[in-house]
Amino acid sequence: MTALDAGPRTEDAGAPPPVRPRRSRTAWLGSDRFLAVATPVLVLVLWEALAQVGIIDTRFFPAPSAIVVRGVEMLASGELVEHTWVSVRRLLIAILIGGVPALLLGLAMGLSRKLRAALDPIIAATYPVPKSAIFPLFLLVFGLGEASKIAVVAVGVFYPIAVNTVAGVREIAPIYHDVGTNFGARRWQVFRTIAFPGALPLILTGFNLAFGMALMLLVVAEMLGAKSGLGFLIWNSWQTFQVENMYVGLVVISLLGFLFALLVKGLEGVLVPWRKR
Repeated sequence: MTALDAGPRTEDAGAPPPVRPRRSRTAWLGSDRFLAVATPVLVLVLWEALAQVGIIDTRFFPAPSAIVVRGVEMLASGELVEHTWVSVRRLLIAILIGGVPALLLGLAMGLSRKLRAALDPIIAATYPVPKSAIFPLFLLVFGLGEASKIAVVAVGVFYPIAVNTVAGVREIAPIYHDVGTNFGARRWQVFRTIAFPGALPLILTGFNLAFGMALMLLVVAEMLGAKSGLGFLIWNSWQTFQVENMYVGLVVISLLGFLFALLVKGLEGVLVPWRKR
């Protein structure tokens, strides 16, 4: 065998690179992004058509166009902005009060077996209790002011964040803790460089779940004991049979939840770039 025989074959060396199949121009019709937009649009169009021809009772299910018109009117008058801002302010305060302690406690419980053994039974026993059921207790303790509403929402925020943070820390591979110990990492360094980054995906999931819980509890609290906010707007609209106003409040609550979910996804892309999607 000569040196030429051992070398690459001419047909292999000169072969063109493999051609990747071109994506069909209509492939976007079946994409997830298209379906995510098309499905709600189709539902709204169908709803509008059924309302216009009188198949559904517009006294209870007004047409989407009527809801949009009413929403624009409420925006122009400032009524919708005022109620939305009051609810958002309460949400932010409650998430801060309930979320930060939950995050710190979850990290500590995830790292400490003894602390986890001491607090796990308490969390397991109190987590299933509906937080709206203890709202009357907060009314007795804090009165009808802002404190009772913020307190019940903060308690609802606490549990999803704490539970997900503990789970996130415990899912970290033990080898990372061993490496930190071998390099003499102190407890704060373990918190900052191992526990928090490793648990961050589940922490963000916890915040996402907590925001949904916070919205539900806030609406209930504002219905029962408030003179402003989206919950009050919905309840007052029901009492006065202003159905379009009620639907406007529901749409704003849905948009708040959707925007927060987008924010969490954006933060996940920035803070957790290594996570496989």
